[in-house]
Amino acid sequence: MRIALGIEYDGRAFAGWQSQPHGNTVQDILNQALGRIAGNRDISTVAAGRTDAGVHAAMQVAHFDTDASRPLNAWVRGVNALLPPEVAVVWAREVDDSFHARFSAFSRSYSYFLLTHPVRSCLLAGKVGWYHQALDVDAMREAAQRLLGRHDFSSFRASECQAKSPVKDLQRLDIVEDGGLIRFDLVADAFLHHMVRNLVGALLYVGKGALDAAGMQSLLEARDRTCAPPTFMPDGLYLTGVGYPETFGLPSQCEAGRLKLR
Repeated sequence: MRIALGIEYDGRAFAGWQSQPHGNTVQDILNQALGRIAGNRDISTVAAGRTDAGVHAAMQVAHFDTDASRPLNAWVRGVNALLPPEVAVVWAREVDDSFHARFSAFSRSYSYFLLTHPVRSCLLAGKVGWYHQALDVDAMREAAQRLLGRHDFSSFRASECQAKSPVKDLQRLDIVEDGGLIRFDLVADAFLHHMVRNLVGALLYVGKGALDAAGMQSLLEARDRTCAPPTFMPDGLYLTGVGYPETFGLPSQCEAGRLKLR
C-alpha cells in the first residue's frame, strides 16, 4: 500500500531534507523510524520538495510504499516515538498508487518570518530571520506586485539549482506586519532552489531604500542572478503547505495554530 504523511520539522538540527551519506537529514531520520515500525524493513520516502539546511516545515508531504499492514495511527504516534524532538509526523493517510508527493502537487506554500529590531532575539534564534532596523513595508508590497504571475525567475535562482526550467507561476506574495515581525506568504506552482530566500533578500533591499519597485521589475527581467542581492538567511523560512487534487483527500495547509511565533 502507499501511505502519505504530513510532517513538520525544525530544520536547524539537520543538513536539509534530502538523504546524504552522513545520514544527518530529515529524510534519513524519518526513513529509519518508518522502517522500524514496518518491522525492520527498508523504507524510502519521496517528498513534495527538498528543503535546505536550516529551513523548517510546518507541513512537508511525503509518501512511501510498504507491504507492512499497520493501523494509520502507527505511522503517526508509533513513528513519532522513534523520532527526535525536532521532527514529528502530523497525519497519515492511505492513498491510491497514482499519488506521488512531488509530481501530483500543483502548488507549494512558504512563509518567511523576519524580525526587525536593533537587537537580535535569542529566544527566536534560528526560527526567524533578522534585520537590525525598520523597513518600508508599503514599498515592499508595491515591489512584490511586480513579481506575481508566470515569469522566468533566473535572477532569484541558485547557481546549483537543478530545475529543468526557471519559469514558475508565483500566485501569491503577501507581506503582513505585526509589530516588529514581518511575514512573507508565498504560493507558486513550484519554487526554484533558494527562490524564496532570494526574493525576500531583494524585498529587504526595497524596504531599506536600496531598490524600488521599478528596480525590482528590472531585476526580474534581467534573468541574471549576479544582478540580484545576496541570498537571505534560511532561519525564518517554513514550508507551510502543498496543494493536491481534492480526489486524494489530503490537507493543503498546516493546521491552524501550528505555525504561530508570537
